[in-house]
Amino acid sequence: MKQNRPLRIVVLARSPHEHIRQAWTRLEPFLMSRPELEVVGVALSQDVDHVELRADMAIVLGGDGSLLRACRHFGEHQIPILPINLGRLGFLADLTLADLQQNLDLLACGACNITELMMFACEIEHPNGEIEHHIGLNEVAICVGARPHMFDVQLRINDEDVTTYSGDGLILATPVGSTAHSLSAGGPILRQDLRAFVITPICPHTLTIRPIVDRGDAIYTVTLPREAEDVIAVIDGHIHREFRHGDLLRFQQAPFNCRLLRFPHHSYYETLHRKLGWGGQLSYNQH
Repeated sequence: MKQNRPLRIVVLARSPHEHIRQAWTRLEPFLMSRPELEVVGVALSQDVDHVELRADMAIVLGGDGSLLRACRHFGEHQIPILPINLGRLGFLADLTLADLQQNLDLLACGACNITELMMFACEIEHPNGEIEHHIGLNEVAICVGARPHMFDVQLRINDEDVTTYSGDGLILATPVGSTAHSLSAGGPILRQDLRAFVITPICPHTLTIRPIVDRGDAIYTVTLPREAEDVIAVIDGHIHREFRHGDLLRFQQAPFNCRLLRFPHHSYYETLHRKLGWGGQLSYNQH
């Protein structure tokens, strides 16, 4: 990201939580003190148009949820994002405010790396021909709503029938999403830069049904083979849509990527080691 002019930054700090606004109050003088950096917009109560502002990058204050929201907001105009974790676990937003302050020279001189993370595009086609379009970074979960019950979900990959899952639902996740809902449901961990998807059943009725990993360039189609009440499609844990018999959900790789800024010393396995509390013989320095 080296360039002759100042690096144009938008700061996304939209949250009802006061500690996030306080974090921006602490960060602002650090950014403003550097002539190599120019803050061109700050989103505290409403979104900013990063395209109109000609921003080069975004700093997102919050947690993984804030990063997911930023990716959806940027749409096809993705810019590099540096996420700062002010929440709890934070697999993606794994930097602290102190980390940024201590490594501000790396950001100012353009020494950060950019990791391209696969996003997904999701269509929900209704029997009346109406089609909803959504994008996301983590996953789409087909699951029950307020009243728990078992139901059937049918999966096709490209033009091939895979199986009908009976249970509490199904998760279609990106590599980034493999450490979110999918991991809680027993799915595998995928490296974040892989080009693949993981399909994880939620509490399957048949114990031989297991998560599968398949190609990132395939099209995944999900339907309900029979009537089922109170089933919803949940997109990145934020967008909820009713999903009924007769609806068809298509899930595939988006034509653009989330662009995540990393400091040169970043280690994916160190993050897993710290966030998941892995023991063993390896020892990492704490940042």
